[in-house]
Amino acid sequence: MNSKPLTGIRILDLSRILAGPWCSQHLADLGAEVIKVEHPVRGDDTRHWGPPWLEGEGEAAYFLSANRGKQSVAVDIAKPEGQAIVQALAKQCDVVLENFKVGGLKAYGLDYASLKAINPGLIYCSITGFGQDGPYAHRAGYDFMIQGMGGLMSLTGLPDDQPGGGPMKVGVAVTDLFTGMYAGTAILGALFQRERSGEGTHIDLALLDVQVGVLANQALNYLVSGQPPGRMGNAHPNIVPYQAFATEDGHVILAVGNDSQFRQFCRVAGQEALADDPRFATNRERVTHRDALLAILEPLMQSRTSQAWLDGLEKASVPCGPINKLDAVFDDPQVRHRGMRLHQDHPQTADLNLVGNPVRYDGQPQNADTPPPLLGQHTDEVLGELLGYTSDEMAALRERGVIR
Repeated sequence: MNSKPLTGIRILDLSRILAGPWCSQHLADLGAEVIKVEHPVRGDDTRHWGPPWLEGEGEAAYFLSANRGKQSVAVDIAKPEGQAIVQALAKQCDVVLENFKVGGLKAYGLDYASLKAINPGLIYCSITGFGQDGPYAHRAGYDFMIQGMGGLMSLTGLPDDQPGGGPMKVGVAVTDLFTGMYAGTAILGALFQRERSGEGTHIDLALLDVQVGVLANQALNYLVSGQPPGRMGNAHPNIVPYQAFATEDGHVILAVGNDSQFRQFCRVAGQEALADDPRFATNRERVTHRDALLAILEPLMQSRTSQAWLDGLEKASVPCGPINKLDAVFDDPQVRHRGMRLHQDHPQTADLNLVGNPVRYDGQPQNADTPPPLLGQHTDEVLGELLGYTSDEMAALRERGVIR
């Protein structure tokens, strides 16, 4: 590929924290030019979300996770001169991405209506906790609270009647991450639509909408049955056996997805008769008789080591796997082969380790060439080359605290 698929697309990123930056990092990996606007003193909130810090006192690891491939322009949008800079940048961009509270940018002349007036083809993507309308539109929203409000925490964790049971969030901010990916898809769709119509659009994405949207089969389990599903630990509501099992020396995941795989599992386990037992012969019956089957499988799984189970089940093409800590994840031969640990030079270290983009086009990984930027690293470059500011003009703006 001579160029990446989004080469020539310019994005003005006014977002911070995770959902918006996750979207713009993905688009930067695909070749878009991303101009990240940050407050000249504080920068993106996640620059301060540590430890850990790069090289002890450098950037926060959290910030580094979501800002590869961007240019940082430090501008105070509360000042009229800063607003003029961002408006001028918006005129030169295809997309604006923001996650301010509803109406928060209107006072600065940076809302969709204001920027559309100077760039009619602009695609403007707003990410909020609850959307641009409705009774909660004025509220702020963060991933953790949305996981609770949107039902995910009612499904995650051990049942209430078990030791350690109760609400549990997912170990990464999945609502933010899903919202970022939905935003990326929506932006790509809007760019394609603009090719046909010549018109821009305002994309309205809400964390709560996304969390409800990705309840997937669990949402339909409720809507079809009328019974809200509860927490089941590592078990699956619709498939058995599909969970983690204790072994002689640890745990393994057994993910039997069909009746043929269950029969193969029974053969490896030396329990062929289980596959012919009418209580367990089909997934429908295994779900119905879950407790009876688990009463047999749990002591059986504890009779061998994890590696013994993994070796036998993999040979029989029964889906299974270990439960790895992150050191084992990044040392896994498949993860290493696929290049998911990405190495880049950074102003604060000669070898920055990042997580690679999983997308490949024609076998080629899609990762931006530049590392996450320092705060205001590209202010002069962008304002000088794209907007024509002179060095004297930028020095005056810097002295007044408009830029960094």
